[in-house]
Amino acid sequence: MVVRRALRHGSVVAGGGAIEMELSKYLREVARDIQGKQQLIIAGFSKALEIIPFQIALNAGFDAIDILNKLRAKHAKDPKGKWFGVDIVNEGICDTFESAVWEPSLIKLNSITAATEAACQILCVDETVKNPKAGGGMGDDQMATAPRGGGMPGRGRGMRRR
Repeated sequence: MVVRRALRHGSVVAGGGAIEMELSKYLREVARDIQGKQQLIIAGFSKALEIIPFQIALNAGFDAIDILNKLRAKHAKDPKGKWFGVDIVNEGICDTFESAVWEPSLIKLNSITAATEAACQILCVDETVKNPKAGGGMGDDQMATAPRGGGMPGRGRGMRRR
């Protein structure tokens, strides 16, 4: 289906983690201009995107940290470096667009969108869990006398559990 979609839509991007590294670079730059919690969220998302080239290098048996550092440097310093990704043939980095390592842009867009939505769903919790040692929660003595079952209703979108 990947080849079929590439032929049907005609738009491809460089593979080998090149797009993820370029997005990561862009998000790091954006995060520098934002204050507060949003900066941490954007920086965390930026770092999460770098898992793709890291895992490609690791699966190929390379020093993934070294490859990731080379990719960061290439994407940060070279304006033509936006297409550089993991080179699994020569154990390094290369212009994956020139090396014909392509991915259909539609599939790349869908995968990033799906991963983002999955992360948002995981972060959407109905109940807050508190550490009893931090205060505000129940201690061991209170837990023994606490009523069982049901729990406290959350403010989420789901129905109340019975």
